[in-house]
Amino acid sequence: MSLFDDDQPKKKTAHEIGSDLSLLSVDELDARIALLREEITRLEAERARKSASRSAAEGLFR
Repeated sequence: MSLFDDDQPKKKTAHEIGSDLSLLSVDELDARIALLREEITRLEAERARKSASRSAAEGLFR
């Protein structure tokens, strides 16, 4: 932990799982849905990349 960690601004979380949604507008909900869909796409792409790497590694050791 650095001596200067407290000097860095805290990054605001765009969405926290389980947070209260009752105060958000429809537009804010749509924006969060879009953000989460983009994150799901990113996660699925990474999973596919890792699966391909694993399959290639398994093929080498058979």
